[in-house]
Amino acid sequence: MTGYVVVVERDEAGGHSAWSPDLPGCVAAAADYDECVQLMREAVALHLEGLREDGTPVPAPTAVASLILPAA
Repeated sequence: MTGYVVVVERDEAGGHSAWSPDLPGCVAAAADYDECVQLMREAVALHLEGLREDGTPVPAPTAVASLILPAA
């Protein structure tokens, strides 16, 4: 199964934000992780719907894997 990579980051205030490298401008932010992920799911769906409605090509996902490396 292929899909879009979403990066979720914690901000200095303890909230979370998310973005996707394949979908510029598609972002979400929330006070907690779970809400941020849910909002990003909705944002991706709306973003793709908007691209289709505008007749803009939908970019193919580029990720082949994801991982988290330990901090040095």
